[in-house]
Amino acid sequence: MDKTLQGIWLPLVTPMRAGRVDLRALQRLAAYYQDAGLDGLVLFGSTGEGNLLSVSEKVDMISALRADPGGLPLAFGVGGVDTRGVAALMQRLEKYAPTAWLVAPPYYLCPGQQGMLWHYRELAWATRHPIIAYNVPKRTGSALTVATLERLHAELPAVIGVKECDPVALAALRGRGSMPAICGEDMALLEHWTAGGQAAIPASAHLFPELHVALRRQARQGDGQAAGATFATLRHLIRLLFAEPNPAPLKKALALQGWIEDELRPPMMPASEALAARLRKALCGLTYSGSSAGRSPSTTPARRPAADAQNHR
Repeated sequence: MDKTLQGIWLPLVTPMRAGRVDLRALQRLAAYYQDAGLDGLVLFGSTGEGNLLSVSEKVDMISALRADPGGLPLAFGVGGVDTRGVAALMQRLEKYAPTAWLVAPPYYLCPGQQGMLWHYRELAWATRHPIIAYNVPKRTGSALTVATLERLHAELPAVIGVKECDPVALAALRGRGSMPAICGEDMALLEHWTAGGQAAIPASAHLFPELHVALRRQARQGDGQAAGATFATLRHLIRLLFAEPNPAPLKKALALQGWIEDELRPPMMPASEALAARLRKALCGLTYSGSSAGRSPSTTPARRPAADAQNHR
């Protein structure tokens, strides 16, 4: 697999406070996930409410994270209806040198396979940095087939892999070895790692990230029993995190832990109080089971960034 993106890359939430991006909370989260052993961060995806952020907000976030010269590598999510608009955004952010772009097919329009191939060809011309395709039909309305993904990878060297959210397609790509497949379905993580998968972008790794690191390590070492036990610990929480529209449950859980405010940018709304009660119970259960991964800001020493960033912009 291309070594540009391996391991656990977190599709980072965008902390908000009073309608603005909370850059200080963003830096605290990034330091925490680096200390926990994660491998990189993906900014501006659906978990990060990327389509609700302005370009200037995205630049502020990049600058805040890059203030720590030893921080985790960053990939940028981009997407939209119009290929030309997506290309224009990539060109505006090009100078910030992402490790890779995470790019979904055009939303809503439901183009066919040839149209999606054209989309990625055009975007490959717009950047000097690698592209990871993002196959997420429930959000875009279009599904890249395994054959199309293989053709994309063969014809465009810039397309180095795919974040695949369909467990069946993920297994097919992994088995065929024709295109690097990154797990985008959190409930498929155990199968992915034990079958030799090399990378994942799991939103659930925001919570108890050290357990996710342990899960991957155990699977890579061939300790299926330990990996199964670790995943069993996480399974119920993962289900709760997707019980309502992402990232509302995730932000609720992080707020319960004290990391961020429970705030999303409209039209996204906070998770229900009923789900909050279930999340609180699940978090307490994991915390008191002996895991050290449920630390809160009050118990986690914060590494100060090399240059302080303004808290709200």
